[in-house]
Amino acid sequence: MKKLFFTITNDCTFDQRMIRICSSLAHAGYDVTLIGRTEKNSIPLKEMPFRQKRLNCLFSKGKLFYIEYNLRLFFYLLFRKAALICAIDLDTILPVMAVSRLRGIKRVYDAHELFCEMKEIATRPGIYRFWKKIEKASVPHFEHNYTVNTPIAEEFERLYGKKFEVIRNVPLLRSIEIPEKPERYILYQGAVNEGRSFETLIPAMKKVNARLIICGNGNFMEQAKQIAADHGLEEKIIFKGKLVPEELRQYTRQAYIGVTLFDKEGISNYYSLANRFFDYFHGGIPQLCVNYPVYREINNQYQIAVLIDDLEPDTIANQLNALLNDEKLYSELQQNCLKARTVYNWQEEEKKLISFYSNIL
Repeated sequence: MKKLFFTITNDCTFDQRMIRICSSLAHAGYDVTLIGRTEKNSIPLKEMPFRQKRLNCLFSKGKLFYIEYNLRLFFYLLFRKAALICAIDLDTILPVMAVSRLRGIKRVYDAHELFCEMKEIATRPGIYRFWKKIEKASVPHFEHNYTVNTPIAEEFERLYGKKFEVIRNVPLLRSIEIPEKPERYILYQGAVNEGRSFETLIPAMKKVNARLIICGNGNFMEQAKQIAADHGLEEKIIFKGKLVPEELRQYTRQAYIGVTLFDKEGISNYYSLANRFFDYFHGGIPQLCVNYPVYREINNQYQIAVLIDDLEPDTIANQLNALLNDEKLYSELQQNCLKARTVYNWQEEEKKLISFYSNIL
């Protein structure tokens, strides 16, 4: 049985995307290990159809964390028998490239985003130059690559002349019944990071007669909580932190509206195709979403969201209120969600994933 290793910098327990990928490959007959790290809020690992390994680090963030984690990952991989190692995003690519070269192992790059163009990197010149050097030194040496949508694939090909397959990050299609929703709350799920428009979404909630529940954690969490406090919205903005996938799905099913907002600082956001965009309509939930190319393309097919052209608080509040109060609009979008999920689902995407790896191995 061929051994495959996948490398991430977060906790395996909360990474729905990698749980799907690793499970599909394990069911296809590969011996799969997902390598992540132990975090402060880590819980015991749940049994999965693949192996899981969490590395313990002294540092939890910043340059020292990345240096330490990459060194630990290098030495862990160096002494493991493997047919293939896959680097998930740029922050684990160096040890994967080094070990694969030393050991003559096949390597894959899985780019979930344009890493260097994320707002928290693109707006900091020194950090941007650091990661861009890593990207230029590594990505051209990967012959097997995939990403989550066509614009990102085309950008990588433009930059480095490398072909990237497209494998969308969509949920598993599960049977669904829309539950009764005594509270019409609005849901944001995903990383609470810079560039997700919390600076305007939170103030907008002053004009919306509903609570906003935020499920996730990230580098903007403390600032987001402070914005809520500054606007006197502590009772209206509920921060749940990271949730395991099963618990998160329950919050998604019970929500009334989802939110997918990004600002345009850093083209990674503009070309994004966020996990939550699919999670919402798989839960039968209409959403408020930015009018960026990939979201617009899918919404033109199925009309599952209300798209907005700017991120001003009044714009956000007005459109959230329209979804809350216009029963006809809401019902039409909800029915379209139920249709779209039968086309955009993991059962379809995993065929491409398994074909990609079988062609390499």
